[in-house]
Amino acid sequence: MSNPMIFVNIPVRDLAASMAYYQALGFDHNPDFTDETAACIVISDTIFVMVLTHAKFKEFSVNPIPDPHSQTQALYALSRDSRAAVDAIAAAGLAAGGREIREAQDMGFMYSRSIADVDGHVWEYMWMDMNAMPAS
Repeated sequence: MSNPMIFVNIPVRDLAASMAYYQALGFDHNPDFTDETAACIVISDTIFVMVLTHAKFKEFSVNPIPDPHSQTQALYALSRDSRAAVDAIAAAGLAAGGREIREAQDMGFMYSRSIADVDGHVWEYMWMDMNAMPAS
């Protein structure tokens, strides 16, 4: 497989609000995989986020759905092209109803911001300069 694709599936309480949130970040959705129970958010040609109503999500897992406002379900990291791009997507997320869960992390060679979406799912937006990374 030359270009593997990743589909991140996350449960959401309000599908329309989640779709609006991700659209405010600049991501479109694929109408071919979107209905009243799910939406396919297109991050790139190979990365997709499936936002699923709780009922739809339960079709794929018998485990209870944790509350991402009080429990860590997962952390999703998404690279950006620059520090400014990290700040721009973080600002868009905050303006769309997200919340910053910790201060920006600046390690010189790496910069990141952690923004929880409207359902509490934490997205780590990050930029890294591999040439400036300290030798191990």
